[in-house]
Amino acid sequence: MMQTRVAVIAIVVENPDSAADVNRLLHEAADFILGRMGLPYRERGVNLISVAIDAPQDVISALSGKIGALPGVSAKTAYSNVVTEE
Repeated sequence: MMQTRVAVIAIVVENPDSAADVNRLLHEAADFILGRMGLPYRERGVNLISVAIDAPQDVISALSGKIGALPGVSAKTAYSNVVTEE
């Protein structure tokens, strides 16, 4: 039995060269992603991405960590208290 959590990952991309890697990592986690919203803030030269996810906690933290380790990218995760046994 697997335990999953609902969370939101907030991503700020300041380095456009890292955008392809962010998208690749999100694509790899596509089975867990409920939805995503991206906002280009051209006036400031950043992209803001919000990702809703329902996955095991280790998957969520690994994804957020990999994304946040990219050059010019920040990622923070907010976890809900919604935990499901699957």
